[in-house]
Amino acid sequence: MPENYTPLEALKTYFGHEKFRPMQAEIIDQVLERKDALVVMPTGGGKSVCYQIPALVSEGLTVVVSPLISLMQDQVEGLRQNGVPAAFLNSSLNESQQRKVSQQITSGKLKLLYVSPERLLNPAMMAFLKRIPIKFFAVDEAHCISMWGHDFRPVYKDLKSLKSEFNNIPVIALTATADKVTRKDIVKQLGLDSPEVFIDSFDRPNLHLKVLPAQQRFKVIKKFIDLRPNQPGIVYCLSRKSTEKVAERLANSGIKAAPYHAGMSSEARARTQQAFSNDDISVVCATIAFGMGIDKSNIRWIIHYNLPKNMEGYYQEIGRAGRDGMAAEALLFYSYSDVAILRNFIEENELQEIRLAKLERMQQYAEAQTCRRKVLLSYFNEIYPENCGNCDVCNNPPSYIDGTVVAQKALSAVARLKESTGAGMVVDVLRGSSKSEIFQNGYNKLKTYGVGKDIDYFGWHHYLMQLVQQGFLEIAYDDHQKMKLTPLSKKVLYEKMPVKLTRPEKFAAGEAPVKKKTKKERLRDDLFERLRILRKQLADKQGIPAYQVFSDQTLQQMSEYRPDTVTELMAIDGVGQAKLDRYGETFLKSIENFKIQERDRGSTHLVTWQMLQQGKSPQEIAKERKLNSVTIYSHIAALYEKGKPISIEKYISKEDLDKTIKAIKTVGEMNGMKPIFEHLGGKIPFEKIRLALAMYHKKQ
Repeated sequence: MPENYTPLEALKTYFGHEKFRPMQAEIIDQVLERKDALVVMPTGGGKSVCYQIPALVSEGLTVVVSPLISLMQDQVEGLRQNGVPAAFLNSSLNESQQRKVSQQITSGKLKLLYVSPERLLNPAMMAFLKRIPIKFFAVDEAHCISMWGHDFRPVYKDLKSLKSEFNNIPVIALTATADKVTRKDIVKQLGLDSPEVFIDSFDRPNLHLKVLPAQQRFKVIKKFIDLRPNQPGIVYCLSRKSTEKVAERLANSGIKAAPYHAGMSSEARARTQQAFSNDDISVVCATIAFGMGIDKSNIRWIIHYNLPKNMEGYYQEIGRAGRDGMAAEALLFYSYSDVAILRNFIEENELQEIRLAKLERMQQYAEAQTCRRKVLLSYFNEIYPENCGNCDVCNNPPSYIDGTVVAQKALSAVARLKESTGAGMVVDVLRGSSKSEIFQNGYNKLKTYGVGKDIDYFGWHHYLMQLVQQGFLEIAYDDHQKMKLTPLSKKVLYEKMPVKLTRPEKFAAGEAPVKKKTKKERLRDDLFERLRILRKQLADKQGIPAYQVFSDQTLQQMSEYRPDTVTELMAIDGVGQAKLDRYGETFLKSIENFKIQERDRGSTHLVTWQMLQQGKSPQEIAKERKLNSVTIYSHIAALYEKGKPISIEKYISKEDLDKTIKAIKTVGEMNGMKPIFEHLGGKIPFEKIRLALAMYHKKQ
C-alpha cells in the first residue's frame, strides 16, 4: 500500500525524482502533522507535490479544490500516468461515470479527488464527504479567494465554510502569485488556524525576460517563432478580436496556431486546448482575461502582445513557460496605447486606486533600464542582490547618447501642436508626413514639420517613450492620450538642460542566439528529436498529451546520458516505476537503435565521401555500392551538415532550392519529407528535398 512509503520513497516511485525541491519537505511535514498551511510557490516550482505526497503516504482521501475543469482533468491524467489513484468530479462526467468515482471514494481506492469549488460546496456533495475519512483539503489557485488577487472568483469566498463544516480537518492553500495583502486575505477568508506560511523564491532562473516596443509586433512575432521550430508557445492578447486576428495571420503564414478566448463555444475551446496539449498545433493566441487551465510542461515561450494589467497576472502567465526547468523565454510588447486602454477599463470598475497602482508597477517593469528580474521580484518583496544575466537589460545594457537636440525637437513639436495630439501625430509632424490630416490642420506650416526626417518612425516612438519615462513629457490618459509638456520641458527648451537617451533596439532582438554546436551536441539534439517523435506517437495512441509520457527535461537527460539498462533509465529524473513499466523498454530500444545507426552511418558516409573526392557522381557511387541514389544524396546532405566542404548547389538548382526552402518553412519538417514533396506538387524529387533540408538545418 502507498501508506508504507516514506515521502522520499513515494517521490521516487511515483514521480521519478531523487530529492525534494527547496521547501517541499518542510511543507509535507506540516501537512502530515495535520496543521494548516499557506504555500506561495512559483509556477513550475512543485506546489502540487506538496499535497500529492502527503496524500500518498497517509490514510484517507485528499480533496483538491481546482478552479478549472480542464486543469483538473489534465492533472488527474498526469497522476494516473504516474500510477497514482486519482479522479475528478465535474460536469464533464455523465451519471454512470460519477457513480463509479463515488464508489471508488467509498471503497477507499482513491487517494486524490479533484473538484471545483461549486461542486464541493453543493449540499449533497458536502453531506457525502462528511461520511468519508478525509485526510485534508488542498485549495489550489488560492489567490482566487481574495479581492486583491488578480483572478478573484466570488465562489471561492464560500470555501471558508470548510473549517466549520469539517472540524479538525486541516486545509493547505496554494498559489503561485500573492503579495503581502493577498496572502493575509487568503488566511482570513479561509479561516486558517495559525497556519505556517511558506514563501518560496519567486525567481524562475530558467526564464529569459525581454521587453520590446510594440511597433511591427506581428513581424517580430513571426520571426521569433520561425527561429524556434517545434517549440510550443502562447501569445497573450488583450482582446478576443486580437487573439483571432493574430492566430489567423500566423496560420496564413504557415504556423500551426489557433485562438482561445471566453467568447468561443466550450467545444471550440476544448478542441484548441486538446490540439495544443497534444502538440498538434504549436501556438495558441489567448486572452489575458481567461485562464487556459493547462498543465503543459513543455511550453518554451510566452509572448504578451499587449501590456498585462498587473504584475501578478503577468507573472502567472509567463510561469506557464519552462515548467520542466529547461530554458524558456518571456517576451512582452509595450505601448502607451495599451496603458490607456487598461486605465479606461480600470476606471470603469471598482477598486480604482489599487488597480491603477498595480498597473503603474507593471508599467515600471516594462520601462525598466535596470535588471528586469530585480524589478519583478521586488514587487513580491524579494530582494535580488545581483544582476540576473538572463534578461534583455543584463544581456544588452542600454547605451546612452546625448539626446538633447532630439528632445528639443520633440518638445518643440508638442508645444507647436499646442499639446493637442497624441504621439502618432507628433511623430508624423517631426518626420514630415504627407498624410491628409497634416495639411488639413495646417501642421505642415509648423517650424518643426520635417525636422526629424533623419530618424525613422520606430526611433521617434522609442525616444518619445523615454521622454515620458524621464518626466520631460506626460500623457493625458483622460484626454485621448494627448502629449503634454511638463515643468522639465521648459528647462530643456529654454535652459538647454542636457538629456540622455538610449538608442532604439531593432527587430533583430527577436532572433535566437546562434551558437555553433559540437558533434556531441548535434547527436544529443538528433536523439532528443527522435525521442520527442516517439513520445508523440505513444501519446497519440493513448489520446493523452505528449508531455504526460515524459517531460522535455526527461527526454533531454535520456539524450545526454543514453541509458543502456533499466537501472540506468530509472536513474533519469522523471522516470518513476509506473512509467518505467509502461514505456521503459520502448525508449531503451529507440536509444539502442540510434546508437547502432550512428555507428553505421559514420562508416557508410565515410565511404561515400571518399568516392566523392575521387570525382565520382552520386549515380556512379550508387551503382558501384549497389545502393539507391536517394541514399547517396542523403549521405551527401549529412556530410554537408557535418561541415564537409560540399557545394549543395552542384546537385540542386538555385530555383529548386529556393522553392524547397520556402516549402520547408511553410509545411515544417516535423513529419518528414513527404508533406514537403506533396506541397511542391511532386515536382521536386526526395533526394533534392533532402539536400535543401541540409542547407536549411545548417543555416538554423
